[in-house]
Amino acid sequence: MRDLRKVSGAAVLLIVLLRISIGWQMLYEGLWKIDSLTSAKPWTSEGYLKNSQGPFRDHFRNMTGDPNDYRWLNYDAVAKSWNGWHKRYLSHYTDLSDSQKAKLYELLNGKKLFAANLNKLPAGVLQEDGTLAKVSKRVITYNAKQKRLEVDGIMHLVPKERERLYAAVPAEDFPEFHKAVKDVFARSARLSFKEQLAASLKGNPERVGIILEAQKGTIDYKRIGEIELYKAQVARYEKNLAAAQQDYQFDHLQKQWAELQQMRGKLIAPVKALDADLKEAGRKLLTPAQLSQGPVPAEKTQLRQLNLLTIVGLTGLGILLIVGLGTRFAAIGAAMMIGSFYLVMPPWPGVPAAPGPEHSLFVNKNFIEVIALLCLAALPSGSWFGLDGLLGRLFKKKA
Repeated sequence: MRDLRKVSGAAVLLIVLLRISIGWQMLYEGLWKIDSLTSAKPWTSEGYLKNSQGPFRDHFRNMTGDPNDYRWLNYDAVAKSWNGWHKRYLSHYTDLSDSQKAKLYELLNGKKLFAANLNKLPAGVLQEDGTLAKVSKRVITYNAKQKRLEVDGIMHLVPKERERLYAAVPAEDFPEFHKAVKDVFARSARLSFKEQLAASLKGNPERVGIILEAQKGTIDYKRIGEIELYKAQVARYEKNLAAAQQDYQFDHLQKQWAELQQMRGKLIAPVKALDADLKEAGRKLLTPAQLSQGPVPAEKTQLRQLNLLTIVGLTGLGILLIVGLGTRFAAIGAAMMIGSFYLVMPPWPGVPAAPGPEHSLFVNKNFIEVIALLCLAALPSGSWFGLDGLLGRLFKKKA
């Protein structure tokens, strides 16, 4: 219709209301996501992208940088991430005391040594090589100058070594020595977060498997751990997905995917819990004044940039649609953004259905919103009611 004056007032009102409604929905989504950033569970597009299906699946999943969460199962990768957090922590809170810095370092990397006061070492306990009661590798020593037992912060004191120390001197003859051993053992039993991580990802046979060199050539030589099994299952799923054509195959894949997610959750949950505990322990070191400076800035990753771009897009485009400024361009930009949401999980034949109660074929809520936005881009709704109209009349008067 070339003559827009023939559009009825009711039609104009409804089109403007449609524009404002979509703008409000986008603005509210953006504001809600902004508000969540300071909460215990900040919003992220990670889960939505990782569950992407359809022909663009790999593209959207790779946007997360780690679609299968392998990073959480790699000690070096997690330790590097924690080192980065430690550096950002120190840069963010510039007024930390030396005590706070030392405690933070010990939380992450552990103490250099553990000590317990002991005025005098019993006769016969100290051996020629400087160790105590056949405790190997100089794990525990006696500092005569400071009068205390000292345990190496990396080696720690294991129960077997503690029992050797107890056996070296009867408790009734030298209770002070037994108390010092008990105290230093209890202190050395406290593992740093990196040591706990290593125990989980390197020292747990169920997770990492076992290689028995003595059994080489037999079926007992290598026992697959849960991490390797998970990676093998992911590879199997990807192979089956690429070959799937029939509905029953996709139904089987959905079941296989659900099992994979359970396996993934079981594996990464302890590591993510350690990560959360570390951040919480770091937060507890801060004073109220330091806490008011806000949380430690998040790591700059591709996913974080994508999250920020999504939030800015939703908020900015929502405002433009509500006030009717640059309405056509805002509508086209919003249509492209919502269109990308549609392509993450398109309701197309041969594509596994998106989780949730909605059932669609080709057309879903996102698709309808894209069409509505394109209709708005084709109409001068900003000139009917919005800043586009005010600015147009203002410049027209000046001309």
